Amino acid sequence: MLYSLIRPLLFRMDPETAHHATLDFIRLLNEYGLDTLLLKPRANLPVEVMGLMFPNPIGLAAGVDKNGDYLDALAALGFGFVEIGTITPLPQPGNPKPRMFRFPDAEAIINRMGFNNEGVDALVENIKRSRFQGVLGINIGKNAITPIERAVDDYLTCLNKVYPYASYVTVNISSPNTKNLRDLQSAEALAQLLGRLKMRQIELAQQHGRYVPLVVKIAPDLDLTAIAEIAQVLVTKAIDGVIATNTTLSRDGVLHIPEASQDGGLSGAPLHSKSTLVIRELAMQLDGALPIIGVGGITHGGDAWEKFNAGASLVQLYSGLVFRGPRLVHEAVEAARPYFAARAAHAEMIRHAPPANQGEGGVEGQTDPAVMAAALATVAAHAAATGEGIAPPVVETPVEGDAAAPAAVDPAMQPPAPVAETEQAPAPEPITSDAMLKTLMTAPVGTELTLAELSTTRKLQATIPSNLAPTMEASLPPQS
Repeated sequence: MLYSLIRPLLFRMDPETAHHATLDFIRLLNEYGLDTLLLKPRANLPVEVMGLMFPNPIGLAAGVDKNGDYLDALAALGFGFVEIGTITPLPQPGNPKPRMFRFPDAEAIINRMGFNNEGVDALVENIKRSRFQGVLGINIGKNAITPIERAVDDYLTCLNKVYPYASYVTVNISSPNTKNLRDLQSAEALAQLLGRLKMRQIELAQQHGRYVPLVVKIAPDLDLTAIAEIAQVLVTKAIDGVIATNTTLSRDGVLHIPEASQDGGLSGAPLHSKSTLVIRELAMQLDGALPIIGVGGITHGGDAWEKFNAGASLVQLYSGLVFRGPRLVHEAVEAARPYFAARAAHAEMIRHAPPANQGEGGVEGQTDPAVMAAALATVAAHAAATGEGIAPPVVETPVEGDAAAPAAVDPAMQPPAPVAETEQAPAPEPITSDAMLKTLMTAPVGTELTLAELSTTRKLQATIPSNLAPTMEASLPPQS
């Protein structure tokens, strides 16, 4: 309600000015405790991903709070997790202004910010001052002045400094606003980059006594071959998760708007279909090997449902908040409830199904379409009989000029489901950290790692020696 009253005023401002005015306002509310009076409490829908427990599966995407200045205030909006950044080793101003453009009729934004931030040291200090104790993602990138051949040095610098404070770290190789950055998405360059980062991640886990998952953020402007190659690199290098997607260079959905010819990445409603297609293709290629965090074009609850149905384990919001305000967070959580209820019912059915009917889905934890449909029917029947829960949301038809819409949501589609409980196999023999580092650095793309090199917690996640593998914590360590 409050946002609907102030939105007309904000939309009269320059978009970047309005962005900072909004953040300053919610921080003011938070400092005086007024946000608890004006906002709904955080909706709970716990889900475990990457060994972390998320209070709900709806997060804030990187880019809203680049330096961690507003962490406490943003957490109060009801997110299950918050990702800050993109941060670089050195402060940098970003691209010249104006660099953000808003198109309300299309629910779209174009930005060419260029990783403007105050540097990784400033971000760390802001985290230390905050009260936030939830799931915190930190998005890292390279400085514009750093040659692409030395990009790994910037990523390593940031990883070293943010590791003690992050619940997970995102490697941003997909912003369209940093020259040549997307070249790092090629299979060869990506394998080299992730090999170095994975090696350092294992070393840092040993030093700090806690394992912080490593996630990669990719672009929506990838063909099927590129998606398949990236998926294979992610698995081979034992990366913990992938975020799909960043902003797009396409102008589908805003071609009818002359001002939309601006350079930069397009986000908002026109990105929804494109990012969902990438998620669906990634889910097929990864086959449950690692989780997908879906982002791009979520402006209504039904959009979040589609991301989950395509294969996402978590989703993030950004541009949709500009047009809908904080109520979108709660709306997305409620839209996700039927999917997660059906997924839980599906897992229960698989668990109790006769072995002959389990098939591969029962063994590997993949969603069987018929059983998933039956699970959804069970959830719907329970909701109708008791009045509890909600029905799957209706997905709205895209506005004229949008890119081709994805297929209608099918309850029997196959997003990754929890692995069915089976008899525990004997624990693999631990390997030495030196052997693991050598394997990760030298394994060519497509190499299948041995069981001793795989985590016991998910299908294709690299392990560190069992005597050093800590329990992954969802919250930050106590701040000094």
